Amino acid sequence: MPRTLAVRSKKISTDAIAAAALAGSLLVAGSAQAASGPAVPPVPQQPAGKIVSASGVNERMYPSTDSAVRGTVARGAKIGLRCKVRAQTVGGNNIWYLLRTRNTWVAAAYVGSAGVGAVPLCKDVDRTPLDSAPTTRAAMG
Repeated sequence: MPRTLAVRSKKISTDAIAAAALAGSLLVAGSAQAASGPAVPPVPQQPAGKIVSASGVNERMYPSTDSAVRGTVARGAKIGLRCKVRAQTVGGNNIWYLLRTRNTWVAAAYVGSAGVGAVPLCKDVDRTPLDSAPTTRAAMG
């Protein structure tokens, strides 16, 4: 059952009215802010690239064309990039990218910008279980 509040006729000061109005507006503002939730910081986007070579690109075990081919990536495919190193020059470019999802390398000469994030140097990237092999650590410098 709803309650009814009875107000007796008494003289109320203007200071009390102002304080009540301020408290009410603060409650409304606070509840509006709580409804929208706290500000969420933007999630940094991870670096990516797009294969621009007409025939695609070979994924290599190490950042060198002398290294074994582990797979290929088709033209136009978007790839996640974990980090980069300077190694063998291919097509005038000595940058090689380590893929984010696989422990393989692709030459940057065949990768165009996908407009997402700067690729860090491999020495500045936290190590993962994929990086624990001695041959991988040697390749990353």
